[in-house]
Amino acid sequence: MLRPDNARVLIRPFIPGDPVRVSNVIRRALALNEAEMEMHLALVLEEFEPRHGDIRAAWRQNFERVKASISSGEVLSEARQWYIGALFSGEYALESAALFNPSMVLDPDQSGLQDKEVRFVLSLRATGEGHISSIEFRSGVIGADHSIVVQAASRFVSAPAVNPNPTYRKGNFLHKLKEMGFENEWSNEALDSLGELFSLRELETAMENTTNGGRALPSDFQRTMDCVRWLAESNYQVHFAPTLPLAERIIFPISSNESNGMEDARFVRFVEDDGSVLYYATYTAYNGRAILPQLLETTDFLNFRALTLNGGAVQNKGMAFFPRRIRGKYAMISRQDDENLFLMLSDNPHFWSETKMLRQPEQHWEMVKIGNCGSPIETDAGWLLITHGVGPMRKYCIGAILLDLEDPSKVIGFLREPLLSAVGSEREGYVPNVVYTCGAMLHNGRLILPYALSDTASTIVSMDIKELLSELTRSTDISL
Repeated sequence: MLRPDNARVLIRPFIPGDPVRVSNVIRRALALNEAEMEMHLALVLEEFEPRHGDIRAAWRQNFERVKASISSGEVLSEARQWYIGALFSGEYALESAALFNPSMVLDPDQSGLQDKEVRFVLSLRATGEGHISSIEFRSGVIGADHSIVVQAASRFVSAPAVNPNPTYRKGNFLHKLKEMGFENEWSNEALDSLGELFSLRELETAMENTTNGGRALPSDFQRTMDCVRWLAESNYQVHFAPTLPLAERIIFPISSNESNGMEDARFVRFVEDDGSVLYYATYTAYNGRAILPQLLETTDFLNFRALTLNGGAVQNKGMAFFPRRIRGKYAMISRQDDENLFLMLSDNPHFWSETKMLRQPEQHWEMVKIGNCGSPIETDAGWLLITHGVGPMRKYCIGAILLDLEDPSKVIGFLREPLLSAVGSEREGYVPNVVYTCGAMLHNGRLILPYALSDTASTIVSMDIKELLSELTRSTDISL
């Protein structure tokens, strides 16, 4: 059982929005003589340093965020910079509300294991103060006897370093601008001077050049440039130090469109036709007002690229990639209308417009709506898709359907009753009466299924895959 731990805290900026207040805090900090400041700094270090891996580095980052408010001629000692950084820092308990909605994939590192053992990566949605969600990780091993051991997590957590100068592909960038209605003379002028692959600094220079010449600029120019900047901010790159244990890596919201949370990441180990492996994760970015489907890409769980998903079919929540191409096309399960399951096909994993209805709510426990619970799993009998259904009293149950291997638009089996439902103490939690998962995996003849309990904690169960497949196809009337 993985339960939320209030002691796992991340250092976040604690900076007033009013520049006058920022200047006032700095003025008071500068009024201290060096001895007074060092005494106060020593007390803060004594109280907080044991709670963090590298507290000085975090203070330094927050000092950099406010140093523009310090006179350019002011020379500050390193200790005073740390102290000012501490004044503009605060702890955030990532898991204070919940640790839930897990997703499980094979770890890219399978070294040092015994026969029929596998190492997995478990991603989790951690939710804290203000219902802000981030993405956490755990590592574990499934034994030959199907035992499951999850690596214990220390109290330390670290956010990744953000690449200050990420790169973009012009074709993708222009396609998204067009989709948003901002491909016009201003955006074209800004991007015309750029190569097919350009950096953020090059983009900023190109935008500055469009304002030269002293010409009068209409109001739609500013809206266009704001959209270009928003799009650039939404596509970012981050990396963790290789020495940082997996369980200490936290992806906390970075861009403005995910300022209120990164929700329900569905990871999949995607194998290309040439055998190369890339991990995709679809997730929901939430800014407190609107949601936006986003995509993470990584090969090693150290370096991540966040990207916008594009196309008219990119709507609502709960998208999940198939783990390989099907007849040359990328495939994804989706739910554009917040009610039914759809199948999407595309030639490009970043652009989606082709949809087909896959399944509507049918059983009593899914009468309100249905959705996927992670990426389809390939079996000899077909694509096993774990689903969720919402029924009376907003009760969430986990179900399953079976799709044809060659044509996944065909449903060839389904469960008439839930695979899992909340009972007993599992019904009580942050959101009661809910069981939910964002991705399972197969190992040695068993389905390994992590799931969340009422949006509070998470656990892992396993079951015989042959028994499940038999139940899926037993006396199933697919004409229903």
